[in-house]
Amino acid sequence: MLKQDKQAWNPYVAGALNGLLIILSVWTVGKYFGASTSFVRAAGMIEKLFSPERVSQMAYFISKTPKIDWQWMFVVGILLGSLVSSVTSGTFKWQAVPVMWQQKFGTDLLQRGVFAFIGGIIAMFGARLAGGCPSGHGLSGTLQLSISGYIALACFFGVGVVVARLVYGGGNRQ
Repeated sequence: MLKQDKQAWNPYVAGALNGLLIILSVWTVGKYFGASTSFVRAAGMIEKLFSPERVSQMAYFISKTPKIDWQWMFVVGILLGSLVSSVTSGTFKWQAVPVMWQQKFGTDLLQRGVFAFIGGIIAMFGARLAGGCPSGHGLSGTLQLSISGYIALACFFGVGVVVARLVYGGGNRQ
């Protein structure tokens, strides 16, 4: 639980900064937000270390060479930005298992890791099947006033709320 003297960033300020960043991204390099392809490319880069000939024969990697590109750097920026925002707000802390998880499922790191891995597989499968992640579709799609972007964003948040309620119930936020 956060101490009283720690204050998370104002969500309106963070949202406005996010909006400015996406506008700057489109204006300067012509790229909309997206992240899911970078994970596939990272997997390709790792596999390329062990079997470069196999990667060079994969149809997917012929058109999307496994490399560090703008999208991969965007994901690194998300990691670094999250770190900076948590440190500057005073809310950063090392925690292997969040309190909400402990209360619902216990302190088992292996169980948490297995669930996180399975969740990641499901999320990545859905993102690749849809041609991108829901947050990318939602953020970039709504910026373009795309109906599909609004639908993706609504589904993303709606399903997230339902799943959170199923997993954690209606308990207090920690």
